[in-house]
Amino acid sequence: MNIEQKLQKAIIEVIAQLYNAEVNESQITLQRTKKEFTGHYTLVTFPLLRISKKSPEATAQEIGEALIRDSSNIVSFNVIKGFLNLSLSSALWLNLLEKINSDPTYGFTEATEDAPLYMVEYSSPNTNKPLHLGHVRNNLLGHSLCEILKANGKRVVKTNIVNDRGIHICKSMLAWQKWGNNETPESSGKKGDHLIGEYYVLFDQKQKAELSELEANGLSKDEAEAQSTLMAEAREMLLKWENNDAKTVTLWKMMNNWVYKGFHETYKELGVTFDKIYYESDTYLVGREEVLKGLEKGLFYKKEDNSVWANLESENLDHKLLLRADGTSVYMTQDIGTAKLRYDDYPIDTMIYVVGNEQNHHFIVLSAILDMLGYEFGKGLVHFSYGMVELPEGKMKSREGTVVDADDLIAEMIDTARKTSNELGKLDNCTPQEADDIVRMVGLGALKYFILKVDPKKNMTFNPEESIDFNGHTGPFIQYTHARIQSVLRKAAEKNIEIPTTIAYVELSDKEEGLVQTLVDFSTVIKQAAEEYNVSLIANYVYDLVKEYNQFYHDFSILREENESLKAFRLMLSQNVALTIKKGMSLLGIDVPDRM
Repeated sequence: MNIEQKLQKAIIEVIAQLYNAEVNESQITLQRTKKEFTGHYTLVTFPLLRISKKSPEATAQEIGEALIRDSSNIVSFNVIKGFLNLSLSSALWLNLLEKINSDPTYGFTEATEDAPLYMVEYSSPNTNKPLHLGHVRNNLLGHSLCEILKANGKRVVKTNIVNDRGIHICKSMLAWQKWGNNETPESSGKKGDHLIGEYYVLFDQKQKAELSELEANGLSKDEAEAQSTLMAEAREMLLKWENNDAKTVTLWKMMNNWVYKGFHETYKELGVTFDKIYYESDTYLVGREEVLKGLEKGLFYKKEDNSVWANLESENLDHKLLLRADGTSVYMTQDIGTAKLRYDDYPIDTMIYVVGNEQNHHFIVLSAILDMLGYEFGKGLVHFSYGMVELPEGKMKSREGTVVDADDLIAEMIDTARKTSNELGKLDNCTPQEADDIVRMVGLGALKYFILKVDPKKNMTFNPEESIDFNGHTGPFIQYTHARIQSVLRKAAEKNIEIPTTIAYVELSDKEEGLVQTLVDFSTVIKQAAEEYNVSLIANYVYDLVKEYNQFYHDFSILREENESLKAFRLMLSQNVALTIKKGMSLLGIDVPDRM
């Protein structure tokens, strides 16, 4: 039972005494007291007025007096309108700190064998281009969500679905076939995903030139697109691939393998891993088979052109294409097949798709179709919908080659971290190897934190320069604070000052009690982040903790404190703030340095 639950229990007992009434925990609204008021926790009395039959102020006053009388942990209270602000004793905060100190895994729950199994899909790249800034946000959100779920005692399978087939893949293949001159990653010195991405852009450029010429000869835009020989060739290549044409499949395998090697390097840089990777080239056939079964059962219908559709009007949705007239699959078909394979492979309790908000409608439809097909998991799918990410310059477009490449961005962040760290003297006492490790930690930490601190549902603008600020709401600011605390702990060790497991009673300041209270909140925030699928709660919690610690560090002596009990408390407090920073940042996939 945590401190808030104990307070709720005490308040319920007091209400029974005062008003001879039974209330449950849902009627007891407790929140952390706002900084401008004195107190640790605030009880909102308005839901209790029908029981007390008194004004908000009188109700709060009566409950406060009764709590002071009955509980040694509550030392004072004040009433602001209908809000009862409760102050808890220093002894309680000392006791709570000792408990946190005795449990290095505080806030984390280990999964049991029968814990719910969550599968989380993220990344979902196309093999016609390298990973870009949008993929970076997706990968970081997916990885962090998995870590937070695991910290809440869930079993987690991290999965990826690679879009390795379709007309867009054929565009890159056709461009390489026509204009590639047998170029390879080895002959060009380029990463495989970068090389193939260039041919995707080249196809777009060549097609635009072809369409411009057709329109210049008097055709309308639609007529020109219908007569595009390049698109006709790309569609022909797709049909050859789906018919297992040996030459086409060999080319496809070769180019995709180049891309996979490139992806692997980028994932490694980001610290992202997967337990299971699915490929749409495998899943689309399963989806096609499911659609044809549904057609036989009368769940779907066929149009005159032989295309297959689902009528979802009963779900207040439209009609959805499932198979094209030529029999080829669409994204929905592939997702149906992937879902079936996953539930065949794993006893999944909850399936979470980390996909941008432009696909909101797609997942509503997918859920409805899987339900139509009789799969119990259909209605239980979770779409972790997140907003788009852009640079200050504006929106990115893959086909035009204006995307921000993930590899270039990572390299730029590390270079910027090195430059900024050198300018501020952060690397002055480091060996070359230590400096390299730190700038990589800081560069990647800046990138990850800046993206993850934003509510996933919101669109965001990523500003590389702003993300490196050592004094702002940034990863480097948090990392530097961790290094600062480690420096204090090293100095204590050099002076043979040991941090005890228990501390004699000392009267704490409001700031010290507030800092312990923030540490106590860690377990609550981890739970809330999982329940709401909101990784930004962790990021912002760690920032608030660091900001509070820096104010404490500025206002109070630690090693120079003459009161030995107070010195021991402040060292134990510092040690656990550092550990909580490290654990919190680990949930975001961010490392923190011990020196800086």
